[in-house]
Amino acid sequence: MTFETWLAFFVACWVISLSPGAGAIASMSCGLQYGFWRGYWNAIGLQIALALQIAVVAAGVGAVLATSSLAFSVIKWFGVAYLLWLALKQWRALPEMLDDSSAPRPIGRPLALVLRGFLVNASNPKAIVFILAVLPQFLDPQRDLVLQYLHMGATMVVVDLIVMAGYTGLAVKVLRLLRTPRQQRLVNRSFAAMFAGAAALLATVQRAVT
Repeated sequence: MTFETWLAFFVACWVISLSPGAGAIASMSCGLQYGFWRGYWNAIGLQIALALQIAVVAAGVGAVLATSSLAFSVIKWFGVAYLLWLALKQWRALPEMLDDSSAPRPIGRPLALVLRGFLVNASNPKAIVFILAVLPQFLDPQRDLVLQYLHMGATMVVVDLIVMAGYTGLAVKVLRLLRTPRQQRLVNRSFAAMFAGAAALLATVQRAVT
């Protein structure tokens, strides 16, 4: 892969990562609930799933998943159910009274937050199809394909980590403006609605007919 090709891919990664999706919603939700450093574990889970999806595409399995109606449907409806579960959980989240002394945030287990992020990304079959459609366009068949996939995978993960840090930090900034249970309840239910909306969008995704 030439530097010019990598640079074009690098720009594409920013455009892709900045586009709001379930991962961004999950990152903001975790930032709101747990603060930046604890909530950022969710982003680690997102990247583990992303790396796995890239590896699946690189191994050629992605083509099978993209063309298998059963596999596509199973992953899709699992993703819909999981996003709806997150929506319900967010809707039921209890508000906490905050003051200028910064009351401690609820403690989320790092592994649980990593798993949460992993499931959000891994349960989106559209990601496999998207990676399968985009990455090969930047490959040079005359060069080592494994090395190129490693370079592209690392680039996507690093860019997404930066973007998700921004989304998580944005939610923390919003948190500082919340002072009453009513305001917090409104924000929690707004995130619940976004999770439900992401589930609805995922439910409409159809496997590309070949």
